[in-house]
Amino acid sequence: MALNVNDLEDQSRYRQLIKIPYDELIPFILDYLRRKSGLIVFFWSACILTLGLALTVRVNLSGYFPYKYLLLHSILGLVVFPLLYIPVHELLHIIPYYLTGAKNIRVGMDLKQYMFYVTAHRHVTTRKQFGFVAWFPFIITTIVLVYLVLSVPGLWKWSLSLFLFVHTTMCAGDFAMLNYFRVNRKKKLFTWDDADEKMAYFYEEIQ
Repeated sequence: MALNVNDLEDQSRYRQLIKIPYDELIPFILDYLRRKSGLIVFFWSACILTLGLALTVRVNLSGYFPYKYLLLHSILGLVVFPLLYIPVHELLHIIPYYLTGAKNIRVGMDLKQYMFYVTAHRHVTTRKQFGFVAWFPFIITTIVLVYLVLSVPGLWKWSLSLFLFVHTTMCAGDFAMLNYFRVNRKKKLFTWDDADEKMAYFYEEIQ
């Protein structure tokens, strides 16, 4: 039976670990991107590998390409595609949230922190469910973009490989949150958000 927010208020069974205002998420994310774990090694390795892939694609492109087209495809990959993809990335968070039973799913942004997010208002999420939500956009997007980079012709390989690199870096927040669960893997964790108050809560079950 799924837990609800009221269940977590039973202090004989659950203990609140932290609560994070949305406007303080960036310091939290930076903190957990610095904390060493296999997951964080994987994330930074993925960033380096996708950058290496993009550079390898560019070096191995055959033919002459006018400077203006190189510049155009560089801007497409580094700026245009990532900006246009933000709604798709958030949709790829919404789908697994919905599949885990969340009903009141909301999308928001904090331009001061250059941050976009999806939250499920007052929906209690387990470690595995949160992992499903956080990994889904990274996995789906990486698979699709690698396929496209291998399939499309000419400079489209360059722009899409750059986009793959940028999207990987855009997943930093997801990996930081995943790393919080990783660092606290010995605890049975639950999390829920109050989207009205813009606050994220983390609880552990008392053993």
